[in-house]
Amino acid sequence: MALLALDQVTFAYPDAAHPALDGVSLVFSPGSYTVVAGPSGCGKTTLLRALKTPLAPVGRWEGAVLCDGAPLAEVPLRDQARRIGFVVQEPDAQIVCDSVEAELAFGLENVGAPREVIGLKVAEMASFFDIQPWLHRRTGSLSGGQKQLLNLAAVLALGPEVLVLDEPTSQLDPLAADEFLAAVRRVNRELGVTVIMAEHRLEGILSDADQLVVLQDGRVAAAGKPRVVAVRLAAEKSPMAAALPAALRVWAAVDGGSSRAVEAPGAEGGRDAAPVVSSDSASADAGFLPPLTVREGRAWLGTRERCRASDEGVRARYAENVPTANGPMALRLRDVWFRYEREAPDVLRGFSLKARTGAVTALVGANGAGKSTALRAACGLARPYRGTVEVFGRKLRRRGGAPAAADGVVLLPQDPTLLFSCETVREELADMLVGTRTPAPASDAVQSAALAPSDGQAALAEIAALCAIEPLMDVHPLDLSGGERQRVALAKVLLARPRLLLLDEPGKGVDAAFKAELGALLRQVAAQGAAVLIASHDLDFCARWADETALVFDGAVAAAAPPRALFARADFYTTAASRMARGIIPDAVTVEDIVEACRREGE
Repeated sequence: MALLALDQVTFAYPDAAHPALDGVSLVFSPGSYTVVAGPSGCGKTTLLRALKTPLAPVGRWEGAVLCDGAPLAEVPLRDQARRIGFVVQEPDAQIVCDSVEAELAFGLENVGAPREVIGLKVAEMASFFDIQPWLHRRTGSLSGGQKQLLNLAAVLALGPEVLVLDEPTSQLDPLAADEFLAAVRRVNRELGVTVIMAEHRLEGILSDADQLVVLQDGRVAAAGKPRVVAVRLAAEKSPMAAALPAALRVWAAVDGGSSRAVEAPGAEGGRDAAPVVSSDSASADAGFLPPLTVREGRAWLGTRERCRASDEGVRARYAENVPTANGPMALRLRDVWFRYEREAPDVLRGFSLKARTGAVTALVGANGAGKSTALRAACGLARPYRGTVEVFGRKLRRRGGAPAAADGVVLLPQDPTLLFSCETVREELADMLVGTRTPAPASDAVQSAALAPSDGQAALAEIAALCAIEPLMDVHPLDLSGGERQRVALAKVLLARPRLLLLDEPGKGVDAAFKAELGALLRQVAAQGAAVLIASHDLDFCARWADETALVFDGAVAAAAPPRALFARADFYTTAASRMARGIIPDAVTVEDIVEACRREGE
């Protein structure tokens, strides 16, 4: 019997023109691992929330959600709290206590666990997730990634049978995300906990899963064994193909067109079941599977002599496509030191950075390294007690004075809801038109046709189209999915016509297709004379779209270079494509680099 199941479930929000879920039927067996994927707004979060009654949204429900064959609504809430753990998309929405230790104990206290059990579980979770160094800190001082780890630990302290996770790695740095996913893998394999996870970032996940479910417009577009479904998405050139692991995307571009995937003989069910490639190409001999992991990708790539390219082709392609960042200095931080409280440790420790107009500069680094604080310092929200911050040649004062917004500096925070104050998306954008600054002279203002048309309503309509939010204009911002909120917040800050655009995790919660549009849009903003500074955990995005990158470590910039130079030298803090091509295709750091090298050598 299925532990959880959805039987022809349809759901529509009040006054919605279309259902968020439309005839969804799925089965989640005990001990299984299911990944739910799909574009932003396709219904992933709604589907997951249907699996826990207190979190289910209000609206019109049809069909049945079953737990052990009985309606989930009939399972007592106390039992649901113990049996079904849920980690929500926004870390702050789940944390209720002031201290980390109290948060770990909160759920256990609410179900009446004995004191000795609470002590054991808190110690166990703190050790398993390496929370001891910040066990006694206040939750408000944690980074977004640390908060998400805390949420997972607090949920697992209750010993659930099912673990439901809504994009849990969206705010984690790459290494922390790998550790997080490894922890989830151990919970699934060693404890037999059923895992149901919604994710946009599929790298490093599909090889662990038993089932991949792809949603599109509230319907199940595909469901089955991850490798089979992934090959199908790649073959159909689905928009979801851009979210697939780097190894499979390279394989699909080079070999996929002449290959067909079939079920492996004797492989029925289970995570080891996979398609076998049948192809005329030498690289797809019997027994070769379309690769999902870096290890499988290296094995496949290593057999292709034509992919053993010199680095000249990759470097030539890089030189042709990357603009030179030599514009005037927009931002300069010199030896900046900052702490949030007088007795607290320093968050920025001699932080120095330059950002030029006409360039996209990316800050990468671990959770808690100081990236978000550096952005706050750049716009005057965090005043350093030592060092200087210069914005377009003007020093920001440490005390008092107007914020950097007077110089056309705009910040998109990590939590986009901090920008929302109106009843509809349309009102949010119109509010920016009312308060938008008067454009500066053409020599130093952003005069993009996309950002500064003469008519305000035309500007609103154009930005809405660029950010793909036109169908959302009459929806309340807080009723949107995480990715949709991110796009609305981006549209709002772009309407301010910034000269220095600061973005904290702009790709958080958005699908792979929109990330490509976002990267092109940021390049367009920079090309029109603005400076763009982003903090991001998405190394693939930074490798593709940034002009300069800076690795932040322990409150300072540890290394700064163009993305290709930085990622090609790194062993762990680099892209999956770089790890896949290491020693085979020199200097390749993106999927496009590897594909181009294979095609050049095949000519």
